[in-house]
Amino acid sequence: MNNTVEQFTATQKANLQSIEGMSTQAFAGVEKLVELNMAASKAAISESFSHMQALMGVKDAKELMAVQAGFFKPMAQKSAAYFQHVQGIATGGSADFTKTMEAKMAEAQKAFGAAVEQLAKNAPAGSEAAVAAFKNALTSSQTAVETAQATIKKATEAAQANFTAAAKKATQAA
Repeated sequence: MNNTVEQFTATQKANLQSIEGMSTQAFAGVEKLVELNMAASKAAISESFSHMQALMGVKDAKELMAVQAGFFKPMAQKSAAYFQHVQGIATGGSADFTKTMEAKMAEAQKAFGAAVEQLAKNAPAGSEAAVAAFKNALTSSQTAVETAQATIKKATEAAQANFTAAAKKATQAA
């Protein structure tokens, strides 16, 4: 019995360390996003002031149209590049998070399975049917979790592919 408690305690400690690591990864992604937004904001302000100065020097309608076209045409390309950066940050963070989470789930399932086996060995006589039912329920729940993980992974991949296609079309349209 003491061995089972030690296994659960060790598993919980490992899970806590894992959560700490995933939190650090999440904050790193947020930091990257903040840095990107700050750089984009600085660039936008600088470009806006430059554009205003260029507009103040316009002498006729033809020159006005040229200055406006020179300002708005690259804006679509910059917007597409910005969204690609955001996607890269999000994709990188979620990939690391998913990989870590899947590994920890597998470890937890293995540890829990070992604990159940230990409990089954020490179960009182006549409880074989209850132990078998519990093991069956455990196997079914693990299968359900694995199926859900696979479905989420496929949905994430499809969403990323759709986002990439939309960004490409937006860039081509611009």
